[in-house]
Amino acid sequence: MNAPLRFGIIGCADIARRKMLPALAAEPSTVVTAVASRELAKARTLTGRFGGDPVQGYDRLLDRADVDAVYLPLPAVLHAEWIERALRAGKHVLAEKPLTTDAARTEELYALARERRLVLFENFMFLQHSQHAAVAGLLADGGIGELRGFAATFTIPPKPSGDIRYQREIGGGALDDIGVYPVRAALHYLTGDVALTGAVLRQDPEHDVIVSGNIQLHTPTGIPAQLQFGMEHAYRSSYELIGSTGRLLLDRAFTPPPSLPPVVRIFQQDHYHELTLPADDQFRKVAALFATAVSSGAPLLEHRNGSIRQARMIETIKAGAEVRRTTAEPAGARS
Repeated sequence: MNAPLRFGIIGCADIARRKMLPALAAEPSTVVTAVASRELAKARTLTGRFGGDPVQGYDRLLDRADVDAVYLPLPAVLHAEWIERALRAGKHVLAEKPLTTDAARTEELYALARERRLVLFENFMFLQHSQHAAVAGLLADGGIGELRGFAATFTIPPKPSGDIRYQREIGGGALDDIGVYPVRAALHYLTGDVALTGAVLRQDPEHDVIVSGNIQLHTPTGIPAQLQFGMEHAYRSSYELIGSTGRLLLDRAFTPPPSLPPVVRIFQQDHYHELTLPADDQFRKVAALFATAVSSGAPLLEHRNGSIRQARMIETIKAGAEVRRTTAEPAGARS
């Protein structure tokens, strides 16, 4: 049995504390050896819970010989810089999405990782949940006939005004943080050169960031994808596959708790049934997949190609979208 992959954590973001660090600590093939922060007290708080040494400063963590790989949950605008530094320091990299905010930079970093024979992985953790393989199997078996359309929604309620998502200077906004989920799900199921039909994004003038949007994509054969995202809504996390003989709905598609058995709802012309799937821990599966890739030298080409395809699509959406500034609701509009 291989020794556990030794992880250093660069940054103390909320997703690291709530999701990824518990997974790395629980997975036998990984171990946390160091946590770095600009503030040593923050690093100490996490190492007290998950193990490892607290380190002040990201560069000092990259200098450590007992760190084989880094997990990087920094703000999006900092990803490219610290991914490159980690790769040049000889570390494998597991980075939160988006890998970068620039498609060309994403391709450069994957090329650097390949050149140095290191694993670089963009943490779209939802794709590792077994529910999506089950849905793909139902589709392949003709459970809803031939695919005719796709729809996905990921929306959350507004955050407090100081939340990082409202900070434009460090890569805030809902598209790169939330909108990427339904886009990635669409690219997961739609084949060929998927193109942008149109997009409307809502910009909050107070914070100068995108807070929501609607996107439509299409395949070369005209299969559409209708995508909605935002941070000014009730919570929704679902996608739907529309077929020639039925449709399939999956709720909690992007953020299912590890203890939740997913339910697939299948609607046909004269029949409706539900399929309950096993619960699964997508964060721990990411940790195990990454450790296996490092130990085996597997290039994870499907994941790399998916990340590059995703980065190009997000760039296309940003360039082609119509941006509208939000305005206050007129007095008496709800009367």
